[in-house]
Amino acid sequence: MSFFNKMLARVGVGAAKIDTVLEKNEYVPTGEVHGKVYIQGGNVDQEVGSIYIEVMTRYIREQDDKKNEVNYAIARHRVSDKMLIQSGAKTEVPFAFLLPAQTPLTISNQKVWLHTGLDIEMSVDPTDQDYISVQPHPYMSTVLEAAEILGFRFKASTVEYASRAPFGVPYVQEIEFHPGPQFSGRVSELELMMAFSRDGLQVLVEVDRRGRGLGGFFANAFDMDERRSWLDLSSSELHRGSNYVADRLAELIHQSSR
Repeated sequence: MSFFNKMLARVGVGAAKIDTVLEKNEYVPTGEVHGKVYIQGGNVDQEVGSIYIEVMTRYIREQDDKKNEVNYAIARHRVSDKMLIQSGAKTEVPFAFLLPAQTPLTISNQKVWLHTGLDIEMSVDPTDQDYISVQPHPYMSTVLEAAEILGFRFKASTVEYASRAPFGVPYVQEIEFHPGPQFSGRVSELELMMAFSRDGLQVLVEVDRRGRGLGGFFANAFDMDERRSWLDLSSSELHRGSNYVADRLAELIHQSSR
């Protein structure tokens, strides 16, 4: 191969190209992701150190009164060892891995995607990007159904930076609800943040109390109207269904909104 072609490949001209094809587009946290990386050799032979796939999302971080979107790699999976991609050759590499437990749900336009790359030394890495849909795990669905049973209505969801996030990532996904008739007189908003535990689900429940009178005015003024509590649900409790979880959640909300 000519020296000129090799130099062009190093800057991405005539280099290998990749295309990641997934078995499906919809997943749940902790679910298996299967697919293949298809590689089309370029104009020259290229030695690849590895093929990697990153699970990406973005969160909002506020700095100096400005909200910035930050791209974040939740996990990085190496799906091949060193290999030679021959000029013009077609290669396919199958892969499988578990979607990280703290992958955000793709609601309220939240983005999650797979970033695939070839690690080629001293060259521009060929890359591919595939967006996926992340739906609630059955455990999460049980909690969300419990909130619905209590009359709460979905409002919005945001993924925001949290310096002390207890879930192993620098962000939390807050799922916000409007109250229904049962709690409208004492709660202005409910927020749920969910994370997997060894045997079930941990739910951080934030109750924004509705202010009452002068005391309520001062509570709102000094941000004292929000209360956070943990709701630990084992797998056996979650299997008892959404009505059982609704009773547990209602008890906690009553305590937090006093």
